[in-house]
Amino acid sequence: LKDGSVKISHTADIQAFFNQVAGLDHAEGKPRFKQIILRVLQDTARLIEDLEITEDEFWHAVDYLNRLGGRNEAGLLAAGLGIEHFLDLLQDAKDAEAGLGGGTPRTIEGPLYVAGAPLAQGEVRMDDGTDPGVVMFLQGQVFDANGKPLAGATVDLWHANTQGTYSYFDSTQSEFNLRRRIITDAEGRYRARSIVPSGYGCEPQSPTQKCLNLLGRQGKAPGQVHFFISAPGHRHLTTQINFAGDKYLWDDFAYATRDGLIGELRFVEDAAAARDRGVQGERFAELSFDFRLQGAQSPDAEERSHRPRALQEG
Repeated sequence: LKDGSVKISHTADIQAFFNQVAGLDHAEGKPRFKQIILRVLQDTARLIEDLEITEDEFWHAVDYLNRLGGRNEAGLLAAGLGIEHFLDLLQDAKDAEAGLGGGTPRTIEGPLYVAGAPLAQGEVRMDDGTDPGVVMFLQGQVFDANGKPLAGATVDLWHANTQGTYSYFDSTQSEFNLRRRIITDAEGRYRARSIVPSGYGCEPQSPTQKCLNLLGRQGKAPGQVHFFISAPGHRHLTTQINFAGDKYLWDDFAYATRDGLIGELRFVEDAAAARDRGVQGERFAELSFDFRLQGAQSPDAEERSHRPRALQEG
């Protein structure tokens, strides 16, 4: 017999063993967690049998998980393996089944949000002035499902610097650099001055990039701006704008690019216009993007997901 023909995971003894491991013979604990762990055990056992995973391969995988956690990269790998994008596609399908449609498309949050960014009314500057990047003026409106401007909506936005790194995770940047929250004005408008961000990528020697290397894939993302958009009575939106023309627009390792979420950076070279807008030199960029929110079907729908985030309470 070939080793691959020997399978035991389906036997009553092994299933009883997995039930015991998952705590099904104990009243204590959480039933939902037990259900998930039991499924993980069963599916892992089948994977080991079906793909004839060797002991060496198994323990290399365990070591990889140790290194991944040591670098706090589990969220990055979840994006890189398309799992976070799959969650969006699944929610899209659920929305379609429920007859919920319209509004700006959702896309992944990514692992680089930091809670508690400074709050401003209507307009704000996001950068601390230390990065010599091209000045970027962002603006747009937030509308409801019927096209009515939403005053008092919260636009929570964040992006990388010109080196493709994010404040908080990059300790060389000032606190909350390139991170702000804006309350829209009476016409639902938000405005921000910032700098044109670079796309980011996995560090070459990182566990995530090493996994992608084994898959024959690159680990870079296009230039982008992330958004949380919220307003009372409306469904919370997690999304991002990726820049048209970027080399990695449709080769984003995190699969965040979606139709309807591509922003056109307009570069202006006009010394007089730059001076009028307080920009040194003659070159700056403009980016306009509007958002449309769905109505909330329940109070919970108004809130973002409760995944753990940097500096987030609870």
